[in-house]
Amino acid sequence: MGSWAKPFTVAVPDGDIQLLHKKLELVTFPDELQDAGWDYGVPLADIKRLTAYWKDSFDWRKAEKAINELPQFTTDIEVDGFGSLNIHFVHQKSKVENAVPLLFVHGWPGHFLEVRKLLPILTSESPDHPSFHVVAPSLPGFGFSEAPSKPGFGGFQYAEVVNKLMLSLGYDEYVYQGGDLGHVVGVYATNAYGNKHIKAWHTNMPFYRVPTLFSNPLLFLEMLTTPFNKRMQEQFAVATRFRTKGMGYFVLQATKPQTLGYSLADSPVGLLAWIYEKLHKAVDKYPWTEDEVLEWISIYWFSRAGPAAPQRMYYGLTDGNEHDLFEGTRWTSTPLGVGFFPGEPVRLPKSWVHMIGKVVFESEHDAGGHFAAFEQPARLAGDLRKMLGKGGPVYGIVPGKDGYA
Repeated sequence: MGSWAKPFTVAVPDGDIQLLHKKLELVTFPDELQDAGWDYGVPLADIKRLTAYWKDSFDWRKAEKAINELPQFTTDIEVDGFGSLNIHFVHQKSKVENAVPLLFVHGWPGHFLEVRKLLPILTSESPDHPSFHVVAPSLPGFGFSEAPSKPGFGGFQYAEVVNKLMLSLGYDEYVYQGGDLGHVVGVYATNAYGNKHIKAWHTNMPFYRVPTLFSNPLLFLEMLTTPFNKRMQEQFAVATRFRTKGMGYFVLQATKPQTLGYSLADSPVGLLAWIYEKLHKAVDKYPWTEDEVLEWISIYWFSRAGPAAPQRMYYGLTDGNEHDLFEGTRWTSTPLGVGFFPGEPVRLPKSWVHMIGKVVFESEHDAGGHFAAFEQPARLAGDLRKMLGKGGPVYGIVPGKDGYA
């Protein structure tokens, strides 16, 4: 580890914890329509149960101690046009000297702890699979990273941050893994740094633009066959359901994140409801415990930039919803691996993944959802091992670092 990186320990002040408990004690719950279930949002009973547990039973200090078992650091990253940002990250090295450097990037409403279950799997040593040096940053404005202080921080800026972090660690060539907004940042990162620095990448939420007659004529013509194609109908049904029933958060965060931010920054129960809905809806029957949920929400509540900051990423990526998430990007030749998980709510026709990049690896899983690294870490790690291991399509793609002792 270079002298530039400072070891980091999570240490939430006692006063912040006391303030949280006061706010939880003073909560005013809304009413609820009879037999509404999840149709209108998170059921009142769920939020009352989690609020009571957060106030009376959840032990942040215990969670904090466990988090601090991870090797955490901070460093300053200079971002062109935005000055220096202090970035928090986990850096877990393998005992295998020539392990494959892997950059793991979270999304929203995730954070750096999504990598925790992956670390012992990916860094393990075996003649049967490659080992990895894993770097998992908190994106700017998330977790314990500093947030941008002025507008215009978009996809290429997030990509610049994570790439410069890897270079500063001595990883001039590395591989990338991401889902959700981590996937979006991956598209920008491979457009800017693919092949030169990012030698290959893997996504567990493969989506991109809708094909048009001029951009992808064959895929566009395939789309026109939907009324006669049962497979396409089924794939579009999932996408349509999410677009009509699950995208409200996107529009609000991409257009008026500041307005939303007042509620999230002031009300821990409001923050809990806003994120818990996604934790519940986006998984594949994952049995969340109260401690897991509240540790997850507490990372947002106690975050360095505050609970309002992460949502601004949607505005920055879309310029206030003026364009899609991928403005200024195109297909790249950087080798791409794709993992399909059945509980992922953002699912488009599989053939469309070829619009993202040079697909060299695909896997179809029978379990797992949006938070694949947290729900099914062994399956996600298995994808990376198969893709980058001996016999895989990109074995040895990082010169001198094949992952084997």
